[in-house]
Amino acid sequence: MLGCVAALSGSVALRVHAVTSGPVADLARKRAVVTVEMSLTADPRVLPGRRGLVRRERVIVEGSVERVEAFGMRLTTSAPVVVFAEGPAQWASLLPSQRVRVHGRLGPADDEVLTAAVILAGKPPEVLSGPSPPQRAAAALRDGLRQACAVLPPAERGLLPGLVVGDVSLLDQQVRHDLKTAGLSHLTAVSGANLAIVAGMVLAFGRVAGLPLAVRAVLTIAAMVGFAVVARPSPSVLRALVMGSVAAVVLGTGRAGDGVTALSAAVLGLVMFDPALAAEYGFALSVLATGGILTLAPRWRERMSRRMPRWAAEAIAVPCAAQAAVTPLLVLMAGELEPVAIPANLLAGPTVAPATVLGFAASIVAPVHLETARWLVRPAGYAVGWIIVVARQVAGVPAAAIPWPGGVIGLFLLVVLAVVGWMVLRRAALRLVACAVAVGLAVALIFVRPAVAPWPPRGWLMVSCDIGQGDALVLSAGAGRAVVVDAGPDPVTVDHCLRTLGVEQVPLVILTHPHLDHVGGLDGVFRGRGVGAVVVSPGHEPHQESARVSTDLGRRHVPEWVASPGMSWRLGPVELRIVGPAPEAMSAGPGEGSMANNASIVVHARWASGSALLSGDVEIEAQAELLRQGLPRVDILKVPHHGSARQDLDFLAATGARAALISVGADNDYGHPAPVTMRRLHDLGMRVYRTDQHGDVAVISDAGHLAIVTHGR
Repeated sequence: MLGCVAALSGSVALRVHAVTSGPVADLARKRAVVTVEMSLTADPRVLPGRRGLVRRERVIVEGSVERVEAFGMRLTTSAPVVVFAEGPAQWASLLPSQRVRVHGRLGPADDEVLTAAVILAGKPPEVLSGPSPPQRAAAALRDGLRQACAVLPPAERGLLPGLVVGDVSLLDQQVRHDLKTAGLSHLTAVSGANLAIVAGMVLAFGRVAGLPLAVRAVLTIAAMVGFAVVARPSPSVLRALVMGSVAAVVLGTGRAGDGVTALSAAVLGLVMFDPALAAEYGFALSVLATGGILTLAPRWRERMSRRMPRWAAEAIAVPCAAQAAVTPLLVLMAGELEPVAIPANLLAGPTVAPATVLGFAASIVAPVHLETARWLVRPAGYAVGWIIVVARQVAGVPAAAIPWPGGVIGLFLLVVLAVVGWMVLRRAALRLVACAVAVGLAVALIFVRPAVAPWPPRGWLMVSCDIGQGDALVLSAGAGRAVVVDAGPDPVTVDHCLRTLGVEQVPLVILTHPHLDHVGGLDGVFRGRGVGAVVVSPGHEPHQESARVSTDLGRRHVPEWVASPGMSWRLGPVELRIVGPAPEAMSAGPGEGSMANNASIVVHARWASGSALLSGDVEIEAQAELLRQGLPRVDILKVPHHGSARQDLDFLAATGARAALISVGADNDYGHPAPVTMRRLHDLGMRVYRTDQHGDVAVISDAGHLAIVTHGR
């Protein structure tokens, strides 16, 4: 034990010293402008931008610097770095092991990451050499799998490559969110489970064929190495290969004691090889899950097999053991419990293996005969389709994720709960009582809670969705139908709001202006819903987002109408009339952002019980012009531009509104809503409802008048 600790401590100390004291780290502390030659060690990761006025995608690239030029010097070294760059198109096609030349500025790395520096790249990379043969082969197989998956629906098309080889480049954001909420996100990360499936299939065939144990072991290792090549032999895949090998061997032989020893040796060797693993939650989760399967699953399986078939006992024991082992770490990480994770894994688990095996086979066949590969992915598509259904349904269950104190306090409370649970479950009578209480709580969460605090409220007319910093308004157009005015910045949040409201058809979408916080979530409106037409602003600034929206609508064959004052619609209980933008104010404002805001569509919504003014992001210039042309008096005002300081007091007063809605993100960087605007609204006698404080805000009809109901915070 002491020898292991000494070896590990020495290895970590040497590695940390080498990384933090080399020439790259010294130049990073000086924030030097450099030119480096580096070898990529992982796939470039594209991060979608959801902040600001336009979409700005960034890319993160991990690599190892081999040469660095700065201050007229040229040095040869070896140091891990992380590159941050814009323009992912120039980076996304790069593969691990490729050598590139990068120009940029160095900066100090985060102390918690074993990296010498970060590079803020100012130019596209210059490719110096191609990828290694294994990486080239892996890229061909992955590309073949993506091509074969083109015959599947979009959601399945994105999930199958992620399930098989961890390729999530096409994964739908809503599917990603549902998987995370349901505790199934581990399926899209290449791990020991993926490798164990491949190994288990080879072991099963070997046993059926009567092959000797040594031959089975060789075939299993060969299959897992081949799988690792398809998934690209990056450090994360190699770690999964070690963990997966341990789990597969132990489950195949039933020798749990040897498995724990092998797991300990594997962890020690991997941390000595790459000390940065010691600080990675992903590595810790992988180790704990494997340890839980090795130590807890066999005992639980044996006990449950006395009352049920052995295969059923194993199907329940394995995910329960893995979840029990990782829960303490999840509490430290996220400060929440996921009680739905175990049933979700039980329901989705049976389809993981066939989807993985068929997808792996398709990736191998695709470069040779694409049509055969497509026939292989079709049944795999049904399998991942079931996973998507499970994730979607489980993610919608009340209390899918239960808030729990994070850190040491949360961990202590979890230990106390576990001890109490163990003491209760030891006695048969108390087990029955606990089961009855658990069933009662589940029924209460699923059925009673919606009856006590229903959402949406019966007969809702309009809801301002709590989607963060942005706007997303939903106006009822009849049963299962709604008009959407703006879609917020994120497809996941707006889709969640529409799902909660039971919206299945959207006859009309109005995008007040093409800023990201109003149009970025448009994909979420289309998710599983028919859309009749989309009304857009006559202003086209910023051009990037405006063009993206037009391209997307053209691809979907959805009519795009340009708004003009006087356009009107009657949809269910609501009558909509466009009163702006005023042409005279469209080009007014102190900057490009203000000009785009002043070109916002302004909508007058009327119901039998009252009316509302939905004012987009219009600022002082457009507000004054609308006031000059005549402004309808309303009961409710959607305050322009998230309550910014650029408000015309006469405009606010002329609306005559009794209530003001402000759609705004908590702790936003813009200072919204501005204190001066809040004072003006209060002075005018308006009651203010903010999504950052009240959550979703619904407008209902109550005794012939409009009323406000809030939900969520």
